[in-house]
Amino acid sequence: MRLNRILLSTVLVVVALVVQVSVLARLHLPGAVPDLLLLTVLGLAMVYGHLGGALVGFGAGLLADLAPPADHAAGRYALVLCVIGYCAGLIKPETGQVKSAAGPMAVVVAAALGSTLLYAGVGALVGDTAARHVGLPGLLISAAVYDLLLAPFVVPGIMALARRADNDPLAETGSAAKQKTDIASGWLSAGTGLRIGGQRGALGGLKSKARARTTRVGRIKGVKRL
Repeated sequence: MRLNRILLSTVLVVVALVVQVSVLARLHLPGAVPDLLLLTVLGLAMVYGHLGGALVGFGAGLLADLAPPADHAAGRYALVLCVIGYCAGLIKPETGQVKSAAGPMAVVVAAALGSTLLYAGVGALVGDTAARHVGLPGLLISAAVYDLLLAPFVVPGIMALARRADNDPLAETGSAAKQKTDIASGWLSAGTGLRIGGQRGALGGLKSKARARTTRVGRIKGVKRL
């Protein structure tokens, strides 16, 4: 990942985690907690693509695993967000801009359901059965509803910031100037090579003519000596 992507992702993930832990988790809503961190990963993944989404998701999930008051094994949520970020990055639009809100909203619902199921599945593998006692259907419905209501206020802004950071005019000017310099260097090298080649060709032709002339003179002199 590029430096501007790393810096922007780090800032957004830290802010989202702080807001989620200090504000959203203390609302005591029925069912699941609105997952602001998941929405941040989705917004970045739909701009950065599957590889960037996987890296951002893993880092965000690992930070959430280590941040207090974490009550689960470290790496559990990192795995979940890594998979979610990778899958969300696969639907990245070619132009980088979403034409309608239906696609991202569907991605948010699918990610909310998928992350809850995957988190519960990984927990079952490591012996955590809390999802069974709370009620998995209630968690799925509440997670999808909360994330869907919060998504219009989070995902478009995250995507706009990510696109703006990628389309830095100073970086584009520098890359364009570098490209022009490379092209100019290539033209100069090609031109020099052609001129040098032409000079070498001319010198080679002169040497060949001199050798032919010398051979002819030698033959004539030999004839005269005979």
